[in-house]
Amino acid sequence: MQQNPSTLIILILIPLLAWRMYSRFKRMVGRQHLSKLRPWITIAVFPLLLLLIGAAALPNPEHLWLLAAGVLAGSLLGLFGLSKTRYEATEEGLFYTPNAHLGIALSLVFLARIAFRFVQVYGAGPAAPRGNDFAHSALTLCIFGLLAGYYIAYAVGLLRWRYRALADTRCAQESVSATRSS
Repeated sequence: MQQNPSTLIILILIPLLAWRMYSRFKRMVGRQHLSKLRPWITIAVFPLLLLLIGAAALPNPEHLWLLAAGVLAGSLLGLFGLSKTRYEATEEGLFYTPNAHLGIALSLVFLARIAFRFVQVYGAGPAAPRGNDFAHSALTLCIFGLLAGYYIAYAVGLLRWRYRALADTRCAQESVSATRSS
């Protein structure tokens, strides 16, 4: 039996997507050690992706409004998520626990869009065009904007908390040192 190339791609992509969804879900709902590097990567990569995708969507200016609306909604969700996050400054380091409900909801939105796109591309039959129309899909742009806005706002909030927590720790250490020396 001869395997169709698209069937092989599906067989490779399904485990990869399942693994990425599991790691995304785990990262969005469990207690996390605050990395020194991950928020900075998020702050660097997502705006760059937004610019590239926005440039690709220029032929459809109405889609840019949906991308911008998604970014705004995602930023507001990020601020809401930060207010629902539990922060811990321990001797082992800085930890945070994101809101599980928000993490699950964002993961499901992402998964639903991937599943819809999968059905759209591979369920349309062999005669359907298979071009990459990521930047031409208003729904995809809106969802990407939502996720990008959320991750950027959340990363900025985590960095702000990190700097406050480290400043508080330094002040506490200085206070203890001053008390011991007097």
